[in-house]
Amino acid sequence: MDLDFSLQGKIAIVTGGASGIGRAIVDAFTAKGATAVIADRTVEASTGDEGTPATVACDVTDPASVDRAVTTVERRYGRIDVLVNSAGLALLAPAEELSLPQWDLTMSVNLTGAFLMSQRVGKVMLDQGGGAIISLASQAASVAIPGHVAYCASKAGLLGLTKVLALEWAGRGVTVNTISPTVVLTPLGRKAWDNPAGEALKAQIPTGRFAVPEEIAAAAVYLASDAARMVNGADLVVDGGYTIH
Repeated sequence: MDLDFSLQGKIAIVTGGASGIGRAIVDAFTAKGATAVIADRTVEASTGDEGTPATVACDVTDPASVDRAVTTVERRYGRIDVLVNSAGLALLAPAEELSLPQWDLTMSVNLTGAFLMSQRVGKVMLDQGGGAIISLASQAASVAIPGHVAYCASKAGLLGLTKVLALEWAGRGVTVNTISPTVVLTPLGRKAWDNPAGEALKAQIPTGRFAVPEEIAAAAVYLASDAARMVNGADLVVDGGYTIH
């Protein structure tokens, strides 16, 4: 058992890896010896160089784009050992005001996108006999948050998706898990929660603070490592205790 949680030699794809939590995971994976490929709709394809991750353009809501991105990575490296579904968005409004296009877009990115990536990469992993899939859920998957009707529903759906994949694929070497953070202090997180509502939410967290991206990346490193091979279908909550009361 490697308790250093090495990812040496592993090939990983991180959707939404160009910024925020996804980029923190890319950097952590790289530091642990993995080759981490950023899959993001905001990037152009590159093979990377010393100190710069490779990138593939990928719109997780588009099956053709997903197929192209995964095929590119598989052909370049010969295998895919880890998938992190980090691409996501939050369109917030009271339930009676949220538009159907806002609902549909939230589901398309947060839930359907994770399904499309997991299905496509899962086939690669099943053929090669192993792999780890990690999806970024949220504390909003387990508790209700005002104004988050589509976001909560999409993240709760992600937990259900993960459990089914974990049940179906673990016997063939592929583990599937989620990480559920509280508010994470990315630039977008700071902008959204640097206000009285944020202070009120923070006061409800037993640890008294929000998370930083590196703390979520640390959880992803563990789940991607061989030390976590017995962890399957789990939701690793990184919320300072917010959901325990």
